[in-house]
Amino acid sequence: MANRTVLVVGASGLVGTAAVEAFLEAGDNVIALSRREPEIDSPRAYTHVSVDLTDSTACRNLAPQLTEVTHVVYAAVFELPGLMPGWTDERQMQTNLAMMSNIMEPVLQHAKGFCHISFLQGTKAYGAHLHAIRIPARERYPRDDHANFYWLQEDYIRDKARGHGFAFTIWRPQLIVGPNYGVVMNPLPVIGAYAAIRHAEGKPFSYPGGARWVWQATDTRIIAEAMEWAADNTVARNETYNITNGEVFEWRDLWPVMARTLGVEVGPDEPLSLSTYLPERAALWNHIVATHSLRPLSIEQVCGESHHYTKVCFVEGANESPNPKLVSTVKLRQAGFARAYDTEESMCHWLAVLQQRKVLPVLK
Repeated sequence: MANRTVLVVGASGLVGTAAVEAFLEAGDNVIALSRREPEIDSPRAYTHVSVDLTDSTACRNLAPQLTEVTHVVYAAVFELPGLMPGWTDERQMQTNLAMMSNIMEPVLQHAKGFCHISFLQGTKAYGAHLHAIRIPARERYPRDDHANFYWLQEDYIRDKARGHGFAFTIWRPQLIVGPNYGVVMNPLPVIGAYAAIRHAEGKPFSYPGGARWVWQATDTRIIAEAMEWAADNTVARNETYNITNGEVFEWRDLWPVMARTLGVEVGPDEPLSLSTYLPERAALWNHIVATHSLRPLSIEQVCGESHHYTKVCFVEGANESPNPKLVSTVKLRQAGFARAYDTEESMCHWLAVLQQRKVLPVLK
């Protein structure tokens, strides 16, 4: 479709930043909506608008800037401090619904050419955070009966789509990885900071997790590419797709590969909690920043809430593997989107980007 204007909501997050890049690459006009400006490599110009999505008045006041919007990528999320406890918290659910409706109402009222929205769910849609799920999880299964902001947002969009005639596509990725730091669920800057701190302490890059656990990852680029593919594709109209890199992985098998990229030596497993280990070494991280002339970011600014997410990623404190939560991506491939990423290469690529951007040190 020519002359698309894509509003990317949550543009400074993992998926949002990648979506800005992908739609710029496709030649579209892009409005990037986020409180802080995303870090974009594309040479093409885009418009950044800073707004607090929880402020309904501020969102309504954006209406004059949204009249040309034809497509929306909604990639914003609100998480409570500590991350996982908030997944069952009603406040978190209602806040996420309010954020979506606050920005979508002015779009629906003023953007006469609006025709499609992509938005995100995840394996919590299958109840993976609450109980064992069917393997592989498939999009056609009935909605899992539990409270979740996914369902609030989906019901809102379905209702508005019936009234306004636009289409939507729902995406359910697994663990998302990319170059963003200070976000809620990206383990890579956490892993990189941990490696640098261990190196500074004269200790090996030991795996800090618990039991072995096989699962799936999703490169930010593949989600963004899929969203661009779906934007005007009738096959993706009002559909839900699982999306991953197209393979499975286990952290211990990735550890030596990431160690080579980070320039550190692997040691024997040493179970510990990164959610406490890293904040306790904030002063040492500041020394590393100064020594390697990194961006002046505190350990809290590097981690965001992602150091809490590593409790899930690394099966912290568990001696037995948890229930698997593997999803099928057959539906998406059969629909015609068959892009795949090598997870080892993906993880190492983004760690190297974080080094190039002076967020993580080069220790080789």
